[in-house]
Amino acid sequence: MTQGPFAVPVEPDWRAFRDCLERKGTPARVHHIEIFLDPEVEDEICRRYHLLDGCDADDPFFKWQKEIALQRFLGYDYVVCGLEGVELAFYRTPVADTAPLQRTGGRYYQDEHRGPITTWEEFEAYPWPDVAQASTAALEWVSEHLPEDMCIIGGLTGHFCEDLTWLMGYETLCYALYDQRDLVQAIAERLIEMFRDIVKRLLAFERVQMIWGTDDMGFRSGTLIRPDDLRAFVLPGHRLLAEMSHAAERLYLLHSCGNLSAIMEDLITEVRIDAKHSFEDTIEDVTEAKRRYGDRIALLGGIDVDFLCRASETQVRERVRKTLEACMPGGGYCLGTGNSVANYIPVNNYLAMLDEGRRYRP
Repeated sequence: MTQGPFAVPVEPDWRAFRDCLERKGTPARVHHIEIFLDPEVEDEICRRYHLLDGCDADDPFFKWQKEIALQRFLGYDYVVCGLEGVELAFYRTPVADTAPLQRTGGRYYQDEHRGPITTWEEFEAYPWPDVAQASTAALEWVSEHLPEDMCIIGGLTGHFCEDLTWLMGYETLCYALYDQRDLVQAIAERLIEMFRDIVKRLLAFERVQMIWGTDDMGFRSGTLIRPDDLRAFVLPGHRLLAEMSHAAERLYLLHSCGNLSAIMEDLITEVRIDAKHSFEDTIEDVTEAKRRYGDRIALLGGIDVDFLCRASETQVRERVRKTLEACMPGGGYCLGTGNSVANYIPVNNYLAMLDEGRRYRP
């Protein structure tokens, strides 16, 4: 394996990675995790370290050749892969991208005022994807070509709250929770059916060792909708996906941004998530979450994105060491950003975070 910018070489080991997530004791080394890297970051790292030399850009599975090469180079034990052709249609607004690794075509934001489903007529006319016809070509190719020391995380899926707010529009949803609860219920039930069928197909692949539910449910000071409404329309879907994962002897990871303190007990005891991802310093430091919940679930990431954008490499390394000292004992922690590797995070800071994790020994 090319060492690149890293002081310590790492070989993937998905079994040790899973043991860490299951809190089976302090792991021998740090395991890393990210929900995703922005494509611009991936391309920059591949360019810097010549990761795609010898790859055929015209190959229909070039994207997955690239993903495997990049994930191994960075020291991850997995790739994230899912079905193709299950995307929903939303209303999005484009804006210019001002990040250093600028995104061609700009960035897109959800329309919070109105979505494509605000009436029963729009619900009936909405083009819901046919999960039975969704392609598993990528999963099949990755299952065949992924090295044996890596696994697949099935996802990203289970966007029950996100899709509900995006399909209706956040403002429309807030009104509908009072005026059209039957329509909200119908959309929620349709989402449960869709994601149930998606996860059923993901779990049919032996190399899928865990499912990653991704569903932002909060903001800085609380949940996006009332906790009781989350319990009525959102958490049942996550509970079902967790039950399906556990029945197949797989893990269920949850990514969710926002302050979820009002429903954390529900997520742990009712939904039965195995791990929680996404932490922001202004809400809860991951080391505090480790103290609160680390004996019941794994905690993932937590090196704050805003911090990574503003800090020096020295400060990044110092924070990584302090975080690992607090979170590594007993297992149940994987190092990563507080959210994702966005294209406005300095690439050198991201690589410094990874390198310091490689250097650390429990």
